[in-house]
Amino acid sequence: MSYLIKPLETYNLSLKNRLVMPPMATAKADDEGRITEDIINYYDEKSKGGYISLIIIEHSFVSPEGKASDRQMSVANDSVMDGLRKLADTIHKNGTKAVMQISHAGSATTREITGYDPVAPSAVPNPRKGGAIPVELTKVQIKNIVQKYKEAAIRVKEAGFDGVEIHSAHGYLLNQFLSPLTNKRADEYGGDIYGRIRIHLEIIKEIRSALGNSYPIFLRLGATDKKEGGTTIEDSIKASIEFEKAGVNILDISGGFCGFDFPGEGYFAPLSADIKKAVNIPVMVTGGIKDVQAAESILKEGKADLIGVGRAILHDSNWAKKAIEELSC
Repeated sequence: MSYLIKPLETYNLSLKNRLVMPPMATAKADDEGRITEDIINYYDEKSKGGYISLIIIEHSFVSPEGKASDRQMSVANDSVMDGLRKLADTIHKNGTKAVMQISHAGSATTREITGYDPVAPSAVPNPRKGGAIPVELTKVQIKNIVQKYKEAAIRVKEAGFDGVEIHSAHGYLLNQFLSPLTNKRADEYGGDIYGRIRIHLEIIKEIRSALGNSYPIFLRLGATDKKEGGTTIEDSIKASIEFEKAGVNILDISGGFCGFDFPGEGYFAPLSADIKKAVNIPVMVTGGIKDVQAAESILKEGKADLIGVGRAILHDSNWAKKAIEELSC
């Protein structure tokens, strides 16, 4: 049996193969972040036939000031619940599991988008977005954001999704706490890697407490910043160990602020390989993978347990079908 079509049983999540469609923003929500028929149709098309074992739904904002862009999906209030249920049901009827990614933009947004001044761990412009200097979060505000993540995760579970993913990559708020490029705090939420992931651990603890011990929690980690003075792979290994201890069940490895300029396929696989050696939970990797044999090689070499194929599936909804059929011959 090929590596990609081998099933994976892990922590109350049964996956028919190792192929995952990772979160990719569609900008198809309505102005309030509610799910539209365009979104339903999009995910229906991508999950048709059940060839993809798992789809991780695009990042959705946990509170209004954390909205990253126009027409981004929301998990910020109960008005979105009917749409969330319909989306989960649509993907499930096609034989695919569904996980919802939840996020807060932090400094990676603007007042024009949210109606609020952007916030961040420290008053440092976002390295990817630039723009206005954000307002440094108070401890009270941090605690409030932690609660917003918990409330969003409760909605995700109640809507029928198979798990929830905490977004800590690509320059959004939790990545901003993780990175010394943007976290200059002198209190318990800054300093070394253990201070910079305190908010992550608080969010994980609150979600686990609210959803019970059997509900799958994913975390997408921006493993390095690829910039001097930023997050290192050593930081990410230490963080990953703590995330596992706190109750994360699957790590989804990607890049941080400046992690998008790698050549070739599977360009984050060296990062996932180092992290996989340090943890006992499954590790997923994405990053330019578009050839089925490249995916096979990453799994065969033990660099990851799950393969995220994004743009190839975005451009060809039959990519998964053709890949599985090729490997099944």
